[in-house]
Amino acid sequence: VSASDDRTCRLWDTRVRGEVGCLEDRYQVTAVEYGNDGLTVFTGGIDNCITAWDVRQMKRTMTMKGHADTITCLSLNPKGTHILSNSMDGTLKTWDVRPFVDSGRKRHDKTFMGGTHNAEKGLLNCAWSADGTMVTGGSADRIVHIWDELSSEELYSLPGHAGCVNA
Repeated sequence: VSASDDRTCRLWDTRVRGEVGCLEDRYQVTAVEYGNDGLTVFTGGIDNCITAWDVRQMKRTMTMKGHADTITCLSLNPKGTHILSNSMDGTLKTWDVRPFVDSGRKRHDKTFMGGTHNAEKGLLNCAWSADGTMVTGGSADRIVHIWDELSSEELYSLPGHAGCVNA
């Protein structure tokens, strides 16, 4: 799966050596992540929203709003129940993406503060620990930030890079 400034997310199959589907958005797509079920793709972009797509029907199934600037990365937790997003607004957020969550309930779960973006507006990454208990995200302040997922408390602030921490 790939995301592009041409406002598309394209699905690829190496067996046929080509594209097998195209999801068309209204804005540039800057982040993409496959769901654990293999039937859902999540995208984020310059509209500051996360969109879930059903790849069987090639249509939107859900949109999550909450960031104030471009989403730069998406990462699904190991259990496949929550997605982590990094945004140029300087926050990382987790979202409940389970299909049976009441649609009237907000899917936004937690916000992690501390990482920064700079004028370069790079596409900074984010990730979960293998057991899903910690999250981390790229930061322009040259520091690796690691948060406890349960409490949203910053556990580690690790200096040492001479440039922006991308991943």
